[in-house]
Amino acid sequence: MKVKKILVLVMGALLAVMVAGCGDDESSGAAASSGKTASSTASSSEKPQASGKKALVVYYSDTGRTEQVAKDLAKAKNADLMKIEPTQKYTKDDLDYNNPDSRVSKEHDDDTLRDKITLKKTMPDNWADYETVYIGYPIWWGIAAWPMNAFVKGNDFTGKHVVTFATAASSPLGSSGQLLKEMAGSKGDWEDGTCFTGRIDDAKVAEWAKSLK
Repeated sequence: MKVKKILVLVMGALLAVMVAGCGDDESSGAAASSGKTASSTASSSEKPQASGKKALVVYYSDTGRTEQVAKDLAKAKNADLMKIEPTQKYTKDDLDYNNPDSRVSKEHDDDTLRDKITLKKTMPDNWADYETVYIGYPIWWGIAAWPMNAFVKGNDFTGKHVVTFATAASSPLGSSGQLLKEMAGSKGDWEDGTCFTGRIDDAKVAEWAKSLK
């Protein structure tokens, strides 16, 4: 009886060890799996993340038409937006092209006055992060509205792809983009985009955006 009792105790002990061993293996496997997941997550979070988006739409708009195109383009390209704002805002009277004494007429006749235009903000935040910059403006007398000059002259476009676009009653993009490129010291890769005339059609803007690289 004592021998049987001892055997029963020994077998019970062995069984307990085996069960415990199986439990440890399963726990170890879960821990290992959990460890892999944690390690993978940590590794992923440690990868450098791009600060800001890689595309930026910069625009000057005096009547809201260029702003509409800029917002459509930014939405299509998942780009950031920056509105150019002159320190001295243009009033409706300032923009009277038919009045030779208006501000824009005087600036058109004397380009030294254009050089005196300053902006509330010239350099975009995280400028170095952007690879593609879309520059939009209304056409004034066949060229880019001159508040854009201060922006172009105030930034370094080295290594950036620049696409110009404009709005006008009927004028084409013309040499406006080329002139801005020259103001930028020909730094960067500049591409003429298009000029939207007449009523702004959101669908046409989206279609044009889709055609861009």
